[in-house]
Amino acid sequence: MRMRDMFGQATARWVRYNDYACVKDRHGEWYVVPTTKSTSTIYDSLENAEEMVVNALNIGLRCMTSEPDENRIAAEICVFAEKYGLLGFMTALPTTVEFMNYDTVYLPKNRFIREESMSSEKFAKIFFPFDDELNKNPPKHHVADDGSIKVSLAARDKPKAIEMSFQKSYAEPYEWLKKQFKDWALMFCASILYYEETDPLMADLHRKSISVFDGNVPSFHIELFDKPTLVWDFHSLMLMVHIVLGLILTDERKPLRSCKYCNRAFIAKNPKTEFCRHECKNRFNVYKSRGQ
Repeated sequence: MRMRDMFGQATARWVRYNDYACVKDRHGEWYVVPTTKSTSTIYDSLENAEEMVVNALNIGLRCMTSEPDENRIAAEICVFAEKYGLLGFMTALPTTVEFMNYDTVYLPKNRFIREESMSSEKFAKIFFPFDDELNKNPPKHHVADDGSIKVSLAARDKPKAIEMSFQKSYAEPYEWLKKQFKDWALMFCASILYYEETDPLMADLHRKSISVFDGNVPSFHIELFDKPTLVWDFHSLMLMVHIVLGLILTDERKPLRSCKYCNRAFIAKNPKTEFCRHECKNRFNVYKSRGQ
C-alpha cells in the first residue's frame, strides 16, 4: 500500500536531526533530545511510512519482553528519532494544534497527562526542559538554532506549535516514548492473537485491548489546484504512525506480520511469506529438522 495513494495531497513534511541522546533533566526525568552538534533534515514522512511503523512496532515488542534491556531500548529509540524525528507529543495531545494562540490548552483523555487542561505555556514547557529561555511565541521564519533556516522552511504556513516542535531544544520524555511504542505493539499483537485464540475469554480480552486505541484522524483543508482538493494535515509523527498502522492492520492482504522465527514485525511482499528475512527462515528450518 502506497500511502500517497491513500493521502493524495498531504502536508507531511517533518524534521529529524542526525543525532539524539537520552539526557536527564534537573528533576531526574529522562528525555530524548537532539544533541548540541546535530543538524536537521526536512523529509516527507509519507515516503517510508510503512517502514517507520514496522520500526516503531519492533521497539514496542522489545519493551514487552519480561526483562527489557533499557540501554538497548533507549538506543533504538534514538536511532528511530534519527531516521524519522520525535513523535510530536506536543502537537498530538491537545484538542487543537493552534493551542499557542490561547491561554489554555485542553487535553482529551490520554495515557500521558491526567489533567484535562492547563496553561498553554506550562504545557509547552514540558517539552523544553533544557531551554530556560523558552519563547512561547517564536517569530515566523526565524533562523533555526542549528544555524540554518531549514526548520523554519519546514514549518512554513504551519501553526506556531509545529515550528516549536521542530527546534533543536525540543525534547520528549523517554518514558512517554517507550509507552507509546509499547501501546502500538500491544495493538499489533492483539490483532494477531484474537484470530488465533480458542478461549472465548481471552479472545474478548484481545478485542477489548485493541478497542482502547481511538481513531485519531488528521485535519484537512481545501486548496484550489486544477480543482478544489482536500489537503490532509498531519500535525505529528505520532498521528502518522497511528493512522498508517490502522490502515495496514485492516488491509485485506494482511501485509503486516509477525516473523515465525524471531517474532519481529515485518511487511510481507509475498502473501505466503512467513519470515522477516532469509536468516530466520534458515534457522527455523534447522531447528525444525533437529526436532527442537
